[in-house]
Amino acid sequence: MQITRYTDYSLRVLIYLAVNNKALATIKDIAISYDISKNHLMKIVQDLNIKGYILAIRGKNGGIKLNRAPTNINIGQLVREIEGKSTLVECFGSDNHCVITPACQLKYMFAKAQENFYLTLETYTLADLVGSQNQIETIQKLLIVND
Repeated sequence: MQITRYTDYSLRVLIYLAVNNKALATIKDIAISYDISKNHLMKIVQDLNIKGYILAIRGKNGGIKLNRAPTNINIGQLVREIEGKSTLVECFGSDNHCVITPACQLKYMFAKAQENFYLTLETYTLADLVGSQNQIETIQKLLIVND
């Protein structure tokens, strides 16, 4: 199972905000910390804001922060929302042209594996991702997050 870069970056934004919970962050700060495109992050932040995971505050002193406690952000739920209807194999999609689909069990097996993937992720929260205070401090140093 592979998640999209969009989902990966969404998780990184939430991790950044979880370890930077004392101040508003900017998209620029996050982009610099992870060395990723600010323009790409803008779309992700907008989506996370619409979905209610973060709160975006506009204006000169604006920024973004988590809209929920890290313990209330379920990783499996988030990944399901962002990934949507992922097509692991052609027969998952609407443009399926595989002639053996009616007799093949591949779609069933992959669907079951995908569901188990999400169920496993649903046992974790953002708080689990950032870990203990010691781990948070390590992440902060790696990301150059200033408290």
